[in-house]
Amino acid sequence: MDLIAKLFEVLFPVFLTIGIGYWYGKKDPKFNTKFITTFAGNFGLPAIIFYSLTTTNISIELFLRFSYYITLYVLIFSIIGLIILKILNKDIYRLLPPLILPNTGNMGMPLCLFAYGKIGLAIATAVTAMILVFHFSLNILLSSKKFSIKPLLKCTPVYALLVSLVFVYYEIPAPKFLENATFLIGYSTIFLVLMSLGVALSKLKVFAVKETLIYSFIRVIIGPIIGLAFVKFFNLSGVEAGVMFIQASMPSAVLTFLISEIYSSKKISNSIASTVALSTFMSFFTLIVVVFIALKYFN
Repeated sequence: MDLIAKLFEVLFPVFLTIGIGYWYGKKDPKFNTKFITTFAGNFGLPAIIFYSLTTTNISIELFLRFSYYITLYVLIFSIIGLIILKILNKDIYRLLPPLILPNTGNMGMPLCLFAYGKIGLAIATAVTAMILVFHFSLNILLSSKKFSIKPLLKCTPVYALLVSLVFVYYEIPAPKFLENATFLIGYSTIFLVLMSLGVALSKLKVFAVKETLIYSFIRVIIGPIIGLAFVKFFNLSGVEAGVMFIQASMPSAVLTFLISEIYSSKKISNSIASTVALSTFMSFFTLIVVVFIALKYFN
């Protein structure tokens, strides 16, 4: 009974906030989440990165390990994605991002926070930081078929990550005023990005159901299987195992759709929007099982 209660404690706040955003998006279709996206990118995520990495006992070794895990994870899904897209005779470049980049930020970080507290958030943030680097490098490369370092250089969270790693490496305690400020900004951002995810879902539509179902299946079914394989292969336990499993089980990232809107054709962006929408809706069911397993076996 305690496990069921804990499961409810972890999932309910996340699903409720997404639901509020979805309801608001349906009520006011003209609601623009650009402010939330800009705020989260320039202030919110940098604050979460600094706060979670500098106020916990996370080590540089732990950060580097999870950076390696998530890089390997993306590589494995790239192979799976390329095979599936080749079989379906689809664009193997522009349709690959939603298959390889999970929504570790909007959904993964809050779930890890509620499941494992500050240390769970810190490890989840390490994963998200690497995924963000892939968004502003690999994702843009695949979507535009052109490589540019400029988007990465303009990415504020990257600089927040570098500064935070200096604090972590040299074990410098964060000043209290900075800890309080980043705590306030960071935690408010978690609510905003969850709500903006709900708003985004209210606007996305599903096209080509059969193909979208295959893509979504890869993300929310194969994802947890790969996550469990990582836990077993790298002999992870406790919080580390739980965070790896949860983050590996996330649906497609909304940012893959936003980037495709800028760099790809309407047909491609519609397909990616479909994958993001359907995989996210499917995850509302799969994540119940995922979080249950995480709490029961990786605690």
